[in-house]
Amino acid sequence: MKTRLSVGVLGIQGDIEENKRVAEEALHHTNAKGEVRVVRYANEIEKIDGLIIPGGESTVMTTLAAVQGAILQTIRRRIDEGMPVLGTCAGMIMLAKRAYDRIIGETKQQLLSKLDIVVERNAFGRQRDSFEAKIDMPILGKNNNAFKGVFIRAPVVIEVGVAVEIIAQFNNKIVGVKQGNLIGTSFHPELSGDDRVHKQFIKNVLDLRKRRETEQISS
Repeated sequence: MKTRLSVGVLGIQGDIEENKRVAEEALHHTNAKGEVRVVRYANEIEKIDGLIIPGGESTVMTTLAAVQGAILQTIRRRIDEGMPVLGTCAGMIMLAKRAYDRIIGETKQQLLSKLDIVVERNAFGRQRDSFEAKIDMPILGKNNNAFKGVFIRAPVVIEVGVAVEIIAQFNNKIVGVKQGNLIGTSFHPELSGDDRVHKQFIKNVLDLRKRRETEQISS
């Protein structure tokens, strides 16, 4: 019997439907049973196996999440419990320990602070400076082609903790990281037409569910 998954996309602001669609494709292509749904409240986040925090406006997202009250606290606790999370662009900023802006310096955003990185927002410029580039991501497999990174007001990682694995770079800048159950990308994999990053996330969710089911059987 296949493990049935419940994957949530944080539905506060940003590329919500794009991430939902690509995650559904990734579920199908990994031959996993489950559903992808938009989650906006703490009680919904309690019931999912993995969470995607989409790209968008990180300041707006963190402000709205803080207004909701229990959302940030619930996500932090679920991360501590092992829930896999994929954060893209603004989602990676939300996961970060600290965030800077090239113009205003250190931001006062209320971050999740679970990914041991420091990020610089808008590191490649503003909206008009958006671009696409081929990114080598060995985490996706040795025989895979380069991944098309879509960079829109993208951050870069300027510091990483000892537990953080660098999984993608562009022009010697860190644009993808992994730490335990967390994946963060500066670019928008949901806009690339390629579901491999989301498939890696789904694999993490599957692995956690299978481990927990095995533990339950053993006990």
